[in-house]
Amino acid sequence: MRLTRHTDYALRVLMYLGLRGDRLSTIHEIATRYGISENHLTKVVHQLGRQGLVKTVRGRNGGLMLGRPAARINVGKVVRLTEPDFEIVECFDRETSQCVLRGACVLQTALSEAVRAFLAVLDGYTLADLLRPGDRMATRLLAAS
Repeated sequence: MRLTRHTDYALRVLMYLGLRGDRLSTIHEIATRYGISENHLTKVVHQLGRQGLVKTVRGRNGGLMLGRPAARINVGKVVRLTEPDFEIVECFDRETSQCVLRGACVLQTALSEAVRAFLAVLDGYTLADLLRPGDRMATRLLAAS
């Protein structure tokens, strides 16, 4: 299973903002800290903002902050929100699958179970859980910010 860059960046943004608490951050600041594209990050932040996960404050002293407490942001839900689909093999798409084994293949069943288990594990975590080892993460991400 491989998550898209969009999901990776979404989780990174949320973790960064969670470490910052009530302090505002900018897209430029976050992109610089992670060494990632501001343009791509802007799209990610826009989606997170539409879902209420990120709050944006406009203006000269504006920026971003979490839209709700970290303990109320479920990692599994964020992954479902940001991933376009979980069709990890061709046969998962019933409309376009050309697999001759469709309907008779145990592999599809096993992979479906694996995806459900993957998401179930992520459902057991909140953003606050990811921030528990925050001392090391905060030192690395927030130093001199």
